[in-house]
Amino acid sequence: MSDSSGTTDPTQQLSASQREALEQFTAVTAQAPPEAIPLLQRSQWNVQIAIAKFFDGETADPVAEALAAQAAAPPPAAARTTSRTLATPPNALTRNRSGITPAPRIVPQPTSVSRRPPFLLALLIFPFSMLWRVGNSFLTLFYTLFPFLARFRPATRTARARRSQTPRDTAARFIRLFEEEYGADTGLPFFEGGYAQALELAKKELRFLLVVLQSDEHDDTTSFNRDTLTNPEVVRFINDHRIILWAGSVQDSEAYQVSTALACTKFPFAALIAMTPASGSNSQGMSVVTRCAGPTLPAALITKMTTAINTHAESLDRLRAQRAVHEADRAIREQQNSAYEASLAADRERARARKEAAEAAAREAEAARKAAEEAEALERNREAWRKWRASLLPEEPEAGPETARVSIRMGDGERLVRRFGAGADVEEVYAFVDCLGVELDEKVVAPPEGYAHEWGFRLVSLMPRQVLEAQGKVRDGMLWPSANLVVESLADDSDDDDE
Repeated sequence: MSDSSGTTDPTQQLSASQREALEQFTAVTAQAPPEAIPLLQRSQWNVQIAIAKFFDGETADPVAEALAAQAAAPPPAAARTTSRTLATPPNALTRNRSGITPAPRIVPQPTSVSRRPPFLLALLIFPFSMLWRVGNSFLTLFYTLFPFLARFRPATRTARARRSQTPRDTAARFIRLFEEEYGADTGLPFFEGGYAQALELAKKELRFLLVVLQSDEHDDTTSFNRDTLTNPEVVRFINDHRIILWAGSVQDSEAYQVSTALACTKFPFAALIAMTPASGSNSQGMSVVTRCAGPTLPAALITKMTTAINTHAESLDRLRAQRAVHEADRAIREQQNSAYEASLAADRERARARKEAAEAAAREAEAARKAAEEAEALERNREAWRKWRASLLPEEPEAGPETARVSIRMGDGERLVRRFGAGADVEEVYAFVDCLGVELDEKVVAPPEGYAHEWGFRLVSLMPRQVLEAQGKVRDGMLWPSANLVVESLADDSDDDDE
């Protein structure tokens, strides 16, 4: 299809996937379609490879080399060995094709403790050590006073090695030095911890991790920090996307290990790391999705990070959704387990209450049964004792000077009159009243064993009121020569006390 000028629109011959790739490439690079299509064709329509070629410069095409290698015959063994040593590392092809490499997990090595020499050896080398220190101090002072002679000074290690610290202290030291150099109001959200902690946090919260490695001795470090890293657009981009920022100097042990693991060959260096479901070779699931080596402009850094974020945002959103579903399922299971445990606890409490109630009822029933049995046995013994005591009561004596006349009013109002001998015990009066109405049994010859009889009443004289104790003789008390007594039940007194 041609327009009025007779030119043909190249996008009309592209497929839907190719048009989508062209739109992504032009949106990132702002390049015209006629210039973008040849680069995309050379990149096999891979947007990431084309963008990397556009910003980093177009070098040897790994895809074309791979296709050519598959079509060509395998070279001899010696040639393969030589080409393998001179060619790009095997993981470079994977990185260029997919744009990601596995992110390493760094375990900081423990600080090595210097050992002191033995005492005798230290004593022998002490003069030489003092001489060395004095000479070194003198030379330092000399070069300080005459700075123009420093060019003739032998090449030595100018930067003294930093004292090894924990990853958290090392990060705090880097942040403090950075703020002292470039200001504390840059707005950069530095992670105050080790690289392993930052990587674990990015994996846990499914966030992007930006690793920045610097060398204090590199000439581009200051310009990169002042012009790119602290650029307001870069700071805003990092904060808006909630990117975890971890930075370190390769003069520190942990940052040096990270730079080695990430194959960093040029400083300053920046790498964006994220969780990638496709990184099956990485046990941690974290991969480097983009990297910038050397001086980088703020726009280029933002563009690279934007491309990587847009590429992997969908997979991260899917992982977040899956994790949210898992968290919801876990919360539901926890709620169900909590409800189940609460139900079990309520059931156990009800069962315990029923068991305690049943045990209490059983104890009460057993106590009532024992009380009934004891009352029944007490009543049997009481009746047996009354029959035995009734068989011992003497006959009523004839009226005479040696007898006392006693009038007794019973609880039902009946009045009885009986004579007792002057030498009789007062206990016989109580026994007479207690044994009224008892039928004599000739078989009863002894009282029940283990039974102690208690009178269930008392005899009282009303005017004046005086209680007759079941002790002494008849002639010695208030019964002589005559008395009027009233029977009062002790059960009535106990009822009055209860009321």
